Amino acid sequence: MNEHQFEDAVARMIRGDKTGLKDIYEAYVGYIYRIVYEILQNRENAEDVTSDFFIRLWDRAGQFKSGGGHRGYLAVMARNMAIDFLRKHRREELTALLQDIESEAEEEKRGGRFPVQGKENGVEEAVVGGMTVEQALSALKPGERQIVSLKVLGGLTFREIAQSLEIPMGTVTWKYQNAIKKLRRCGYE
Repeated sequence: MNEHQFEDAVARMIRGDKTGLKDIYEAYVGYIYRIVYEILQNRENAEDVTSDFFIRLWDRAGQFKSGGGHRGYLAVMARNMAIDFLRKHRREELTALLQDIESEAEEEKRGGRFPVQGKENGVEEAVVGGMTVEQALSALKPGERQIVSLKVLGGLTFREIAQSLEIPMGTVTWKYQNAIKKLRRCGYE
């Protein structure tokens, strides 16, 4: 699809003619899927985001500015949607982890303990299996715990965390990634 054909399809979409969207979909569904899959590395999620992409394209047809290269416009939009998807789901996973921490802390206060699932054999598994989430988090350095809390509970971006802690953004992302790796080694996803 060349630039003129794309602009014509967008003009039809703006008028409410769904054939414009159909033409763009047929020309670019594979292109959009490849961009999204490259980021998500998961077929089902990539299919979902690709479907959402064409819905958003329909909704935002009036925002397209001609002459800027439609393939780049589509690629940036697809990339941003995939990244937003990752951010949202990572935040949900970490929020669930922190809720588990609170639940396990309460259970431990009552004398109970939740073993890490799937770790049943060997000395290391026995030691790690007896760790609570609270103990796993205590293995983190204070700065790492603070960054994980701000990211998950506060919903802040790395840039916002860097500004509030007055440290470089690269340091924030590095500490965050290290913290997540440590939690995974303790058996928590």
